[in-house]
Amino acid sequence: MAMDQADKLRKKMEELKEQAPTARVIAVTSGKGGVGKTSLSVNLALQFREQGKRVVILDADFGLANVEVMLGIRPVYNLADLIFDNKSIEEIITEGPMGIGFISGGSGVQDLVNLDKDKLKKLIAKLIKLDSLYDIVIIDTGAGIADSVIEFVLSSPEVLLVVTPEPTSITDSYSLLKAVNRKKEFVREQKSIRVVTNRVANKSEGEEIYDKISIVVSKFLNIDLDYLGYIPDDKRIVNAVIEQKPISLTAPDSEPAIHLRNICNRLLNLPVDEEKPEGIAKVLLNFIKNKKKS
Repeated sequence: MAMDQADKLRKKMEELKEQAPTARVIAVTSGKGGVGKTSLSVNLALQFREQGKRVVILDADFGLANVEVMLGIRPVYNLADLIFDNKSIEEIITEGPMGIGFISGGSGVQDLVNLDKDKLKKLIAKLIKLDSLYDIVIIDTGAGIADSVIEFVLSSPEVLLVVTPEPTSITDSYSLLKAVNRKKEFVREQKSIRVVTNRVANKSEGEEIYDKISIVVSKFLNIDLDYLGYIPDDKRIVNAVIEQKPISLTAPDSEPAIHLRNICNRLLNLPVDEEKPEGIAKVLLNFIKNKKKS
């Protein structure tokens, strides 16, 4: 019954979407915490904004409010207020530096799966509007192989996987992809998974880390990964996190900021047919369907 309901909503959403633009959705994830996933999400948002794109970040790690901590801004409302308190999509968006937006997931991410038909219908209608407000939506997922992380990876057409030189980061990244690969909803041809190596000494180390995980994933999971680039280890990034001011703002000409800009440009320059824009409304509906199946 729940599946019939979701299918009907999907058809309705497709009808609405024909009259509205769809945002490009990029999920940023990692096999373990503490690898710089949120830092990448925030700095990429700023780099996209620098290129004239309208960007919003959905903080989907409902256990930790990482995005708001990194920006030093406390939101008034979150996704739960959109669902249960009848707030508008504009009201739950907090404005960050350079005009980027961010939405705190809060408990709303967990509550999505329990919505009744009317609430789900209203939510989708509001999210369709979010697609018209922004060009790019960055989903900052949780870390590891929690169900919500796997489901966001399954639901998002584009995924950035952050990996560091730590052996546990590499093995945990493989574990995450293995867990995703086990799901029948995973369709390789409809997914772009790109690796960003973080906190590396140089270009060679970044490429070596990518090669390690790419070879194993290709051999045992039959998944092809793409390499997007690396971010060098730099104390200024740590200082920026402590100061709650992203390095793209505090040191825009630094080596890490330049590499972040390069990663942003590579994403923007990808051929249109590789982007597979679906919109945040469709991604979250896929998320809900996957949650109901798990």
